[in-house]
Amino acid sequence: MHSLDRTDLRVLRALVDNGRAADVALGEQVNLSSTAVARRRRILEEAGVITGYGAKLDQTRLGYSITVLVLIELSSQEESKLVEFEEAVLSCPSMSFCSFISGENDFMMMINVRSFDHYDSVYRSELSKLPYVAKIRSSFLMREVSQRRIAPIVLEDRLGQ
Repeated sequence: MHSLDRTDLRVLRALVDNGRAADVALGEQVNLSSTAVARRRRILEEAGVITGYGAKLDQTRLGYSITVLVLIELSSQEESKLVEFEEAVLSCPSMSFCSFISGENDFMMMINVRSFDHYDSVYRSELSKLPYVAKIRSSFLMREVSQRRIAPIVLEDRLGQ
């Protein structure tokens, strides 16, 4: 694993806030030359600390105003069945996130839909057709309070070391 110093962490924090920042602007923010920032960014990318860059989209403006948290319990946790379920989930066009979780449920998914009627359609055409599903629990997200790209403690905690 790449050993991060305080400057690396400052560069990462600045990139989390603005992944499109030019090296000159980043350098001003963290008190480095643009060449030094470019070198650090490249090292962090090559080490796999930075895994990519992307745009944050407003789903409501794209017509998908409802996000649904879906908890799925499978009928079996046999390895081959988990793998088959995971492969099937990848074909769900409404799914934006899926994770294997601990507890009474096996998977947590985020589904993006235009309306409650659209969710009914997604439920019938995508979710109910997933293999080995024993139970589906759905909760509709009412209001987004916060959506951080990364929890602040992930970078701050390392500064204290």
